[in-house]
Amino acid sequence: MIKLENITKIYKNSDVETVVLKNINLKIKEGEFVAIMGPSGSGKSTLMHIIGCLDRPTSGKYFLEGKDVSTLNDDELAEIRKRKIGFVFQAYNLLPRVRVIEQVELPLVYAGVKPEERKQKAIQALKSAAFPDNFWYYYPNQLSGGMQQRVAIARALVNDPLLILADEPTGNLDSKTGEIVLDTFQKLNFEFGKTIVLVTHEEYVAKHAERIVSIRDGEIIDEFKVKDRIIINGNITK
Repeated sequence: MIKLENITKIYKNSDVETVVLKNINLKIKEGEFVAIMGPSGSGKSTLMHIIGCLDRPTSGKYFLEGKDVSTLNDDELAEIRKRKIGFVFQAYNLLPRVRVIEQVELPLVYAGVKPEERKQKAIQALKSAAFPDNFWYYYPNQLSGGMQQRVAIARALVNDPLLILADEPTGNLDSKTGEIVLDTFQKLNFEFGKTIVLVTHEEYVAKHAERIVSIRDGEIIDEFKVKDRIIINGNITK
């Protein structure tokens, strides 16, 4: 589903060039749960931004479902993000004065979906994210960090995206709450077949995925299937 060919990203500031990614080659199949792991400054977030069509490579090609999206204009990239990609960030990015169910409906508002259909899709997304129904009409400041993150996951799911990208989704959570969020991702992958790419600097978090891609100094240094994968609930045999 995802194929990166010799992806390089260079940032220029006056006469200074900073090479952030160097000839990245990577394939991700539909239905995979992949963790991109690396220390701060390794280039992993830049790689996620390119995969998420938030940025373009300086050189190389990025194929999504067989289509080269690396040369598309801003409007075309925005359309792909709207229709095919759901984002989950470390900071949740929830609007403080908007109730939970309305937060989840927002992407559908931008997509022009009718109100009744929006509500039904939001309810389904909240259920898929294991968010309890008695909190649907709460505001973000009335929720724990883990519950806020599950709202963000539901919002990412509501358009039924092809791909879910999670950037350090447990970074602001304690270990117990982080487990709940990681369990949610595992269920989305196993039960609903969602393709998930999770960016993290922690090996323990990465081991919840099926495959780990290690990146350092802008280069992939290793990638491997997770033999001792951490399964939180259930028996995932995929």
